[in-house]
Amino acid sequence: MKTNIYLDTTVISALFDKRTLERLNQTQQFWKHINEYNVFISELVIDEIKRASQPLQDKMLEKITNFTSLSITDEVQYLAELYIKNEIFPEKYFDDALHTALASTNQIGILLSWNFTHLVKVKTRRMVALINAIHNYNPVEIISPPEL
Repeated sequence: MKTNIYLDTTVISALFDKRTLERLNQTQQFWKHINEYNVFISELVIDEIKRASQPLQDKMLEKITNFTSLSITDEVQYLAELYIKNEIFPEKYFDDALHTALASTNQIGILLSWNFTHLVKVKTRRMVALINAIHNYNPVEIISPPEL
């Protein structure tokens, strides 16, 4: 049985970002095994990709064509707002809360990201786990691609 994973936009964009070669190489290594997982993205990921310039936008959209896209429901919105209210994420970075809520509400146990500022952090993992437990959601491992 394949493991379910949710990709935020940083993982997809890292496939084309030559500014940090180590991250580029690690993402490309991960991508070689992408078919071993049930991969989920969201309408938020698609919207973020559509803000990229061409031809990068088309390259990223091509990479996600076979992934399942999740919608932002009222439940997702509510959980994201709880994360903000509990100061897990600054209000300015509501999209990070949405990515996390999308994984949580859809019972996807792993959220992959290269965002070490707001997502891939011990404090974030612990606080998300606490809020999820209080509100009867399963835990979500928030990790970077090499950790998988």
